[in-house]
Amino acid sequence: MSKAHAFAAYDAKTPLRDFDLERREVGPRDVQFEILFCGVCHSDLHTARGEWAGTVYPCVPGHEIVGKVTKVGSEVKSFKPGDLAGVGCMVDSCKTCGSCQAGEEHLCDNFDMTLTYNSPDKNMPGKPTYGGYSTQIVVDERFVLHISPKLNLAAVAPLLCAGITTYSPLRHWKVGKGQKVGIVGLGGLGHMGVKFAHAFGAHTVLFTTSREKPKMPSDWARMKW
Repeated sequence: MSKAHAFAAYDAKTPLRDFDLERREVGPRDVQFEILFCGVCHSDLHTARGEWAGTVYPCVPGHEIVGKVTKVGSEVKSFKPGDLAGVGCMVDSCKTCGSCQAGEEHLCDNFDMTLTYNSPDKNMPGKPTYGGYSTQIVVDERFVLHISPKLNLAAVAPLLCAGITTYSPLRHWKVGKGQKVGIVGLGGLGHMGVKFAHAFGAHTVLFTTSREKPKMPSDWARMKW
């Protein structure tokens, strides 16, 4: 086991507090990394506040995780210590069903998807998974992503949930020049949807109920990661 320091919700009402936890030993296919940045997704808030059924306290949220690899298992081929890595909202699945084999673990035919936090931890029976509001994490290589050292790591972290949530449908529908895209709301996901659609060359329109948001700096849509 290895020690990690974290911030956890102990109940649905009080602010997050210090929490010490244990991560599993690095297995043959595992990647361990020091967490450098973790985004704050509204799902974290819903879970911490008990607004969705099933929160197990203490709960360590965080599923937009970026860090530096510190140790890899004996069978890991694609990562080495010193590499930059990221983890999104999943850390395990059955790995054997048709959906998992097709790279769509979120649709696991056996309903065996393990979320990054607040899911039963297969590797540590009786405990929940703990997320990225912590100093380090150990994750199966299959669920770890490479991060380019050329990127701003603080800006990369939100891409691992909010980013992919908007990027995926735009890519699925092959959005590009000559098309029109409407984004409803300029929140955590909406602002990324606008930036992606604009970057892909589409005529992009924002729908918002707030008169203040359109007054943001005029070059906000052209900001670079």
